Amino acid sequence: MDNLTLSITTIGDLLLKSRITRKKDGKPIENVRLTIPDYQRPYKWTARNAIQLLDDIIDARNNNKEVYRVGTLILHKETNNQGQEVYNIVDGQQRTITFSLLLYSLYELEKPNDRREINFLNQQVFDNTYSRHNIPNNLNAFRRRTQKNAEDDKNIDFVRDMKHLREYIETQCELIVVITDNLSEAFQFFDSQNARGKALYPHDLLKAYHLREMVDIDEARTEQIVKEWERIPQYELASFFGDYLYRVKEWINGNWAYRLSEHNIYKFKGVNKTARTPYAQFYKSAYSYAEFINSSAMPFVSGTREVNAFQLNTPIIAGKPFFDYTKHYYEILKDIQDNSQYEGFYIKGNEIVKTLDKFFNKGVGNRITRLLFDTALLLYVDRFCPATYPSKVDTELFEQFVTFAFVWAYSLRAQYYHLGWQSAQNYVLEKSNVINSLNIYKLIADSDTPISLLSILAEKMNPLSRGNIFDGVKKGLDEGAIDECEEGINKNYLYFFKVNRFYKE
Repeated sequence: MDNLTLSITTIGDLLLKSRITRKKDGKPIENVRLTIPDYQRPYKWTARNAIQLLDDIIDARNNNKEVYRVGTLILHKETNNQGQEVYNIVDGQQRTITFSLLLYSLYELEKPNDRREINFLNQQVFDNTYSRHNIPNNLNAFRRRTQKNAEDDKNIDFVRDMKHLREYIETQCELIVVITDNLSEAFQFFDSQNARGKALYPHDLLKAYHLREMVDIDEARTEQIVKEWERIPQYELASFFGDYLYRVKEWINGNWAYRLSEHNIYKFKGVNKTARTPYAQFYKSAYSYAEFINSSAMPFVSGTREVNAFQLNTPIIAGKPFFDYTKHYYEILKDIQDNSQYEGFYIKGNEIVKTLDKFFNKGVGNRITRLLFDTALLLYVDRFCPATYPSKVDTELFEQFVTFAFVWAYSLRAQYYHLGWQSAQNYVLEKSNVINSLNIYKLIADSDTPISLLSILAEKMNPLSRGNIFDGVKKGLDEGAIDECEEGINKNYLYFFKVNRFYKE
């Protein structure tokens, strides 16, 4: 890629002066006419994404960051049909449009004659439903956040602050710019960025966000936290957040769980150190209290348990607590998924899990069902059990719940020959007409005690009959194979329906 030109530009130079601030030799590139080519995708950033960008910039300014790097811009330089030299945006369109809308909104604070023109916004873009909705909607979102009547004396300080913010955006927010006159090379560079892992996964973005919040943590401790995070295989972290925690958070609230992405990771950003609302103060106080108790001698001296500093259905505290939160739930999930007799505190030599691990661990349908089972157990432990050293009562109640969670999850599996995510989510959200379709996550979250939860499940759960079960499993019933074992492990999960009276002839 010999034709690449690397440079850096401030947002103000790029959008207000049609200039790229400096190349490697320190000289600017003038007359940069930015264009959105026809092959670009629609503008898909929503108001939530736009306001998140604004909040990130405000945080950077409040933390006195002299330079705030806001991304990479890949440009293809060419001469158009009118003989004009233009710079087509290959990558970075969403962010560039959003910055243009933000500056446009901030310049509306000025009198009409004093406003700076943003030429980039004067071009026509491809007529698309997303762009038609998101561009005016995001502009109005910025207006609501940045504008007040400048003629009213009580707004003087606010307007002055917004003008200072505009200056910060123009002069201290920077983009790394890559320019080439070869379109294939531009796409090749874009692809190579992603192929080398430059495009961050949601958990990488969360890591970066929460590290930025750790300004009060010394460098040695920060390095230790990063090393602990990176000891976990990255594919496991991606699955842990995307398949488990994200889905539980959505299902608790009765929502369909789509894919965790950069557009919905706000669910794991939580309450930051500057938040002062009663809502934020309540959760920050609860976390601080748990930290204070657990770091003192009180649990040891009094013989009491440590205080759990987290709950899955409450906000995360940004910064170091996020990494503690990740470690806490990752270890609980691993405990639940490890059926070793002498490891962990909960799932230890469980007969049901032995059958699932040995005979029902392959195929999409089995993996989906096991995830439902594991996430239900995770949420139960989170709400009702100590993370370490459960009492005999804790263990007995948990074992009762394991049976209910198994019957709930595998009732779904037993009624589908081919099980996919759409059917599974309909089952979770009570939009299915199959037996035992109920939102077990919401039931757990709404229950005050494990006893009340078990009572509700005993009332709501129903046994399966031969007519409810798909042909593959029914064949085993007809051949009398439901009690068959191999090496002391039952080969058919319906055996546990039968012995727990959740199967009737």
